[in-house]
Amino acid sequence: MLEKYIQIISGAYAGYWNYFINEILNPNWHNYFYWLLGVSLAIWFAEILFPWRKNQPLIRQHFWLDAFYLIWAYFLFSLVVYNALSMVGVQLFNDFLALFGITNIVSVNVQHLPAWVQLVLIFVLRDFMQWNIHRLLHHVNWMWEFHKVHHSTEEMGFGALLRYHWMENIIYRSLEYIPLAMIGFGISDFFIVHIFTLVTGQLGHANLKISLGPLKYLFNGPQMHLLHHAKEMPKSHPMGFNYGITLSIWDYLFNTNYYPKDDENLLIGLPDSENFPQDFIGQTIRPFQRVFGRKM
Repeated sequence: MLEKYIQIISGAYAGYWNYFINEILNPNWHNYFYWLLGVSLAIWFAEILFPWRKNQPLIRQHFWLDAFYLIWAYFLFSLVVYNALSMVGVQLFNDFLALFGITNIVSVNVQHLPAWVQLVLIFVLRDFMQWNIHRLLHHVNWMWEFHKVHHSTEEMGFGALLRYHWMENIIYRSLEYIPLAMIGFGISDFFIVHIFTLVTGQLGHANLKISLGPLKYLFNGPQMHLLHHAKEMPKSHPMGFNYGITLSIWDYLFNTNYYPKDDENLLIGLPDSENFPQDFIGQTIRPFQRVFGRKM
């Protein structure tokens, strides 16, 4: 049994390494690495040409730290540990189900639907789950310690999207896994969904004023999301608000929306930002110290 898991770990590292090298060496329209770079550069140029907060420098505070987080969150974390960990986790889960004679947990099969309908369905379902998980990150104390990394940015820009602790990746993917696994999709490549959420996510964090009009009730924009990063919470929403990842509709449906006005001068960040680490290693270690009772 142990040998099986060792082989899974070995295969995961070899497979992801080959995938990562292939992404770098073979640019094409179906390539996450160059889409990430291309989208990031395009939105950064838009921030330079049409900045909402005009007093914010082009190379804003912690710009290069966020640039590292972009590559770390999208690729390097999977290469270092996540891909192997997730494959072992899936195998352990399947082995556990097998003890009870369960070999398939699919309860809703949608593979007969057109591919575009399946893509829309998984996008909406995943976004709703992520909205719920994001809300948990603000309400569960130990989760909030990890989520503070994302809220530590004090000058918003496109790169702030992927400034988050790697434990968030594990929390999101773990809580998403079973609900999505219970739906039998007939497609395995959700490239369009990933790229769409990357673009809308970076735009939501960008230093841009995007007037969505009535669409603000459906999509999360930079004005609404800037308020989510406010340094001080309003009395009406002390634990946070505007949790939408791509869609804002969940906040309006469940009364977690807060949008009094556009405010480009809003102070953002953590209330105790002066005590929060400003480097990747410090931001990686501090949440564990806080959760397990050791203060810096």
